[in-house]
Amino acid sequence: ETGAGQWGSALAFSTQLFGLACRVYMVKCSYDQKPYRRILMQTWGAEVYPSPTTLTNAGREILKKDPDTTGSLGISISEAVEDAATHDNTNYALGSVLNHVVLHQTVIGLELKKQFELLEKYPDIICGCVGGGSNFSGTAFPFIRDKIQDKKPDLKVVSVEPLACPTLTKGEYRYDYGDTAGLTPLLKMYTLGHDFIPSAIHAGGLRYHGDSPLLSKLTKDGYMDALAYTQQEIFEAAMLFTRTEGLIPAPESAHAIRAAIDFAKIAKKKNEKKIIVFTNSGHGHFDLGAYDDYLHKKIPNGEYHKINP
Repeated sequence: ETGAGQWGSALAFSTQLFGLACRVYMVKCSYDQKPYRRILMQTWGAEVYPSPTTLTNAGREILKKDPDTTGSLGISISEAVEDAATHDNTNYALGSVLNHVVLHQTVIGLELKKQFELLEKYPDIICGCVGGGSNFSGTAFPFIRDKIQDKKPDLKVVSVEPLACPTLTKGEYRYDYGDTAGLTPLLKMYTLGHDFIPSAIHAGGLRYHGDSPLLSKLTKDGYMDALAYTQQEIFEAAMLFTRTEGLIPAPESAHAIRAAIDFAKIAKKKNEKKIIVFTNSGHGHFDLGAYDDYLHKKIPNGEYHKINP
């Protein structure tokens, strides 16, 4: 499965190197919003389907209930898990949330920590966007160890999410399924409910109902904080960043940039010097349609609508 398409792109390229077939269930709204990401995966030999599909029982059931659904990462995971479970020659590779993925991505934070050692400095604030939580966990966890060991008790580590999918800021900390159909094992995490489908914001990689169990536990225990922003707020930050740095960030990454800008403004107001780190998790070259929507005032705020049982 893939949301914004980075994980699907990585698998599409790597599988063709090893002569393996690759099938990607891409969240439907991202499939429509990011056609060039889809084309990239297809160029590298992958089959790419807008999820939910009619290829799986999970997909067919969801389409029966809502033929116009925008899809979600939870739905795409359900389809991928079912596909793998019903074919002996198929394996499923999940690119976020789970502990082994988080561990793999700590190469980001370990390298960053070495760079700070060379500078003989240490960050005061670390922030990053969070959907499933693996890229930010990969950045933050090597530093959080210092906070847990009370070496850096004042370190501030902040997850940043969309208000349209505020798992950490408005979700419940409990056991829930990692997918919509309930095919995965139960995970203890912050969740909005496995049947929650967020509005079709452009930050497709952040449209997940749950979060990494490890990140959730650290948040619950007070070692990490969380913020949520509207889509208008994050695109304002993205525009400031790209017009200053010349780099176009992905909408997902713009959540972290917004937080970094806000923390910098707070520090300036207090006349404090702060070292602020944010994770720039991806470029926005395949998201220019989103920037076009923003420039033409077509970006909705993407509010959160709770599902009442």
